[in-house]
Amino acid sequence: MSIFAKIMVALVAILHLYIAWFGIFAWQTQGPATFPELPGDLFLPTTAMAANQGVYNLCLAGGLIWSLCIRNAEWQRKVASGFLIFVAAAGVFGASRVSLDIALVQAGPALIGLIFLWLPAANRAKR
Repeated sequence: MSIFAKIMVALVAILHLYIAWFGIFAWQTQGPATFPELPGDLFLPTTAMAANQGVYNLCLAGGLIWSLCIRNAEWQRKVASGFLIFVAAAGVFGASRVSLDIALVQAGPALIGLIFLWLPAANRAKR
């Protein structure tokens, strides 16, 4: 895996660690300021839902971090690709249901990571 791919995988993992922290621990405190368009009384009853989403994001971050620890280059690429595809799919779905910004923040970096991840392999296959 190229250094650029590793950096993108790490950045996407850090982003999802932040999203997990936000959903699990900061939904009621930071949520109203982050999402001012939502009614303030909505945050308390949706705390469990936000925490559940946070756990999913924590799993995505964990998978991406795990991929960086794999020594076999082929399996490192495969595991990182799987988790980046999961992130991109979640970003596209979120963009279609919630806000187009999600595509830029979540799906965009994941797709860039996939390009960096597979670009060297495509170049080797051409030789």
